[in-house]
Amino acid sequence: MDSKATPTAHRRSLWRHRDFTLLWAAQTVSQIGSQITFFAIPVIALTVLDASTTQVGLLAAAETLPFLLVSLPAGVWVDRWDRRRILIFTDVGRMVVLATLPLAYLFDLLSIGLMLVVGLLVGVQTVFFDIADQAFLPSVVETEDIPAGNTRLEVSRSIAYLGGPGLGGLLVQVLIAPLVLLFNVAGYLVSAVLVSMITRRPAAGPDPAAPRRRMVTEIGEGLRFVFGNRTLRAIALCTALMNLIGLGGALTALLVVFALGDLGLTPGALGLILTLGNAGALLGAMVNARVVRTLGLGPTLVGAAVLAVLPILLIASAGAGAGSLLVSVAIGLMLAGISVYNINQISLRQAITPTELQGRMNASMRFAVWGTLPLGAAVGGVLGDVFGVRPMLWVLGSLAALVCLPLLLTREIRTLRTGPGGKG
Repeated sequence: MDSKATPTAHRRSLWRHRDFTLLWAAQTVSQIGSQITFFAIPVIALTVLDASTTQVGLLAAAETLPFLLVSLPAGVWVDRWDRRRILIFTDVGRMVVLATLPLAYLFDLLSIGLMLVVGLLVGVQTVFFDIADQAFLPSVVETEDIPAGNTRLEVSRSIAYLGGPGLGGLLVQVLIAPLVLLFNVAGYLVSAVLVSMITRRPAAGPDPAAPRRRMVTEIGEGLRFVFGNRTLRAIALCTALMNLIGLGGALTALLVVFALGDLGLTPGALGLILTLGNAGALLGAMVNARVVRTLGLGPTLVGAAVLAVLPILLIASAGAGAGSLLVSVAIGLMLAGISVYNINQISLRQAITPTELQGRMNASMRFAVWGTLPLGAAVGGVLGDVFGVRPMLWVLGSLAALVCLPLLLTREIRTLRTGPGGKG
């Protein structure tokens, strides 16, 4: 008997799907904690350890560097191992590693070096978690429900974007900054418990009796599948450029330094401004289906890619006082674009990839698109110290229009009207 429930029941309401609801809840809790940490780490570095822009950039790079270093073998292991267990183990692992920072602060051992090491270790586990997470969804819901599932998971991320920085800013104002990280520690624990309650198992996987092939062979299969497919190749190139200059990359290394330094904001005020802007992520997830029906999937992807980075120009033009609200507007526009882009490109990738290649496809994509994050963050931080933060923001904004070129030059995407399952 097929392990999946009736497809019509899934399509009627994913909220009635127990396993999917648990996965959604786990992601929501984990993402909120991660957003608090994303906000708190550079604030801790600047206010507690008096870090430079270069050091802030290196901290941002440390957590994403593992995507460049271990994504490819991680994809092979994700396809070999139980994906649900990977999610649980990496949540617990990140909880333990991250807890060392507030403990180190209490014992007067906190340093930039320790924060870099913790960032790397958390990053390695995040590689496995993210690859397994995206590979797990197609095993939980039917193919026709993948876009709806990704939309709801994007809403989860949007809620985190909306509430995380504001909550982080408030907590930094009332608590000792390093202790704020304990909220993410607790979030990882709750996420692990929720995922452990999921009963669904992948419907297909590697044959245990089959001879184990060399890892390099399996890695090669994943890379050939991604870069031999025109649609996947274009998505990889576009997303890699987006991440190089945008949020998570060069912009992340500059944003907090710019806000606390050039604009003179307090951590609490910055958290509030980011919270207002982060409403764009939720808005993007809510309007996505209507936008795709109106414009078609291909044009939606192209427009969302541009919107995800072009508003950097608004940040560059922001001044002190009321002008700093431009940062909020820019973040809102960028996250709306990222939300729409991610829902559709992830759904498209999952729908055209066989189950047995999901892990390696995600790993190859992560290698390509997240591999540019540490490069962007590190180079952005160094150049921000050398040339100034605001001039670098103008440079990043000027490069934004280039990110959509791989999509525009690929006919299979440019002319695409509907998504997985033939739905607009």
